[in-house]
Amino acid sequence: MSMSSLRLDSHAIRTPQPQRPFTFKRYPSTRNVVVCSAKPIAPPPTKLTAAGSTTGRIESLSQVSGVLGCQWGDEGKGKLVDILAQHFEIVARCQGGANAGHTIYNAEGKKFALHLVPSGILNEDTLCVIGNGVVVHLPGLFEEIDNLESNGVSCKGRILISDRAHLLFDFHQTVDGLREAELSKSFIGTTKRGIGPCYSSKANRNGIRVGDLRYMETLPQKLDLLLSDAALRFKDFKYGPDVLREEVEKYKRYAERLEPYIADTVHVMNEAITQKKKILVEGGQATMLDIDFGTYPFVTSSSPSAGGICTGLGIAPRIIGDLVGVVKAYTTRVGSGPFPTEILGPGGDLLRFAGQEFGTTTGRPRRCGWLDIVALRYSCQINGFSSLNLTKLDVLSDLAEIQLGVSYKHADGTQVKSFPSDLHLLEQLKVEYETLPGWKTDISSIRNYSDLPRAAQLYVERIEELVGVPIHYIGVGPGRDALIFK
Repeated sequence: MSMSSLRLDSHAIRTPQPQRPFTFKRYPSTRNVVVCSAKPIAPPPTKLTAAGSTTGRIESLSQVSGVLGCQWGDEGKGKLVDILAQHFEIVARCQGGANAGHTIYNAEGKKFALHLVPSGILNEDTLCVIGNGVVVHLPGLFEEIDNLESNGVSCKGRILISDRAHLLFDFHQTVDGLREAELSKSFIGTTKRGIGPCYSSKANRNGIRVGDLRYMETLPQKLDLLLSDAALRFKDFKYGPDVLREEVEKYKRYAERLEPYIADTVHVMNEAITQKKKILVEGGQATMLDIDFGTYPFVTSSSPSAGGICTGLGIAPRIIGDLVGVVKAYTTRVGSGPFPTEILGPGGDLLRFAGQEFGTTTGRPRRCGWLDIVALRYSCQINGFSSLNLTKLDVLSDLAEIQLGVSYKHADGTQVKSFPSDLHLLEQLKVEYETLPGWKTDISSIRNYSDLPRAAQLYVERIEELVGVPIHYIGVGPGRDALIFK
């Protein structure tokens, strides 16, 4: 089966759309979908202004700007942050933990997989801040720092960690795995990095913060409380005096190494704002995994949407300016949970291998599907994005036709007005698709929007039209330079 034979299955239903001529098609069915072909009248090619140039586009961003994921994570946020960081003095993480996996490449093409360290670290003039909303696994953090240092990336004096950030211990990861096993068939599909259990400790108000390592005499008592609770909750959790002693000794060593990195980052951030320094916030995960707005309970344990910036860094809402939403040219998600536009079977496999869709953090194969406009529009509403970064457009280059999931329908054919919170509805609804022509040519070497095939431009412009947010950045490959400024 070739990439060009990739089609989506449907139960075709005729829905009048007087403003656009559609041709309806039937495909073999594995999901509840509606398919229609869009034949838009081609608008004239977009002309770039000075603001669309590389320098102009980036320098026009606000003093405090952010890069956030629009889908279920893995959109390629790290690459854009890495590029933008050259024009910002501070890059900050505000939520999540080592469940965020950002893959970036340096100028020589060397690959770096970051999980806790902000993606701005490759830019030697950038200060990287890990804010109070992040949960920090110290063994993992030190491993990242050691890897960066061994590859010539200096971290000394360039990373600050909030004294208010909570510590994620190895036992949190053990508990994560035990909880997933306990859930059996209804498991969440977490990365098992201990993120949820650590945020649970924080919410239960018995968590241990980075600043607590300055008072080692109180650590044994605090750790004992956490470990005892875990042992009471899970019969397979092994805990005794030796475990506590080993953990305390380990964290005494960590505390000494960590001390130069610890800071009151709320003060640091607000002082930087007063001094008119440019700050870029790097989101982990994405809006559709938000603890409040995502497909709950199949979500992460923090707020990867715009609100998490304020609570995770201690900065005022009025300070935040431009937010760039990062969205793949198709959709992926890892783990369990609803996925309305998922392509099942060989078609999904082809997209997965073409896009190398395997998790940076876990290596797990990602579920793949067409771009979900309903979910994207919902994400844009919640975050108020000023622009979008459409990534991995090149992955679609071998397809003869490409589909966009443009609306949801109830079983009776009535339209679902917004992205629903009801998981039962998400599983039962039908997706209405528009089918657009593919471009059937390699675009990975193209660096100017006007040089893209007209069909690729139409795909980009149709997305803009449907969500009402301009696409300013288009990814056409993994390299640092494989980015088109529109």
